Amino acid sequence: MAQDNKKSLKSVFMNGIITENPTFMQLLGMCPTLAVTTSLQNGLGMGLSATAVLICSNLLISLLRKIIPDKVRIAAYIVIIAAFVTVIDMSLQAFLPDLATSLGVFIPLIVVNCIILARAEAFASKNPPLQSAVDGLGMGLGFTLALCIISSIREILGAGSIWGIQLYGGAIQPATILIMAPGGFIVLGLLVGAVNYGLKKAKKGEGE
Repeated sequence: MAQDNKKSLKSVFMNGIITENPTFMQLLGMCPTLAVTTSLQNGLGMGLSATAVLICSNLLISLLRKIIPDKVRIAAYIVIIAAFVTVIDMSLQAFLPDLATSLGVFIPLIVVNCIILARAEAFASKNPPLQSAVDGLGMGLGFTLALCIISSIREILGAGSIWGIQLYGGAIQPATILIMAPGGFIVLGLLVGAVNYGLKKAKKGEGE
């Protein structure tokens, strides 16, 4: 029984990382994905902030799932999510003011991020607290991983730096379009295509 539970938790966790990655597979949270991934610092900061909100909101919503009336569940979920987002926002402003300034309005906008509300409605409201927390962790880390990959590519090729450290000097001119809005769409589209192709090929190989 314990072994089955461990397998179940592992499956729930890996689901968010790979199978149902919110960015590459479900195309959720596209606004912050395209807006903040101009640098690795921003991508990591946004991803970890969303992860913290996902874990906490999933856990609390799961604990209250039998108490919250069905008619007001969405409003209740938003209030819970907003409370945790406020804590994260104020913490960033207090301890990491530069990151808070860089991310700007996109931290408060986590409240209406489709990933957060989708997991609350689709998973946390129907499953026990531990599984819901693990689901939040998996989805959050999957989102963070996607943001870090996208932002690393955009920063290295578009700004010629990584984590603020210049890489090329004056030898190579970075493709600045990649840190602009069109570049975000280009990088995201290529990665979505590559990830989906890779997963389909892997599944086909397993089937054979």
